[in-house]
Amino acid sequence: MLDTSRETVPATTDAPAEEPRGCLFALSQPPLMIFLGVIGCLLLLAAVNDLFVR
Repeated sequence: MLDTSRETVPATTDAPAEEPRGCLFALSQPPLMIFLGVIGCLLLLAAVNDLFVR
């Protein structure tokens, strides 16, 4: 159940605050770039086939 109490929780200062990772971090991952490259090549091949074949 959702805790709706107004008690404040003290913040710990031992660990450094991590920076939020955004979209550019996700796009810099090699497996994702390989996947997007393969999908892009398939779309390019489909477009070339549709435009220039026949």
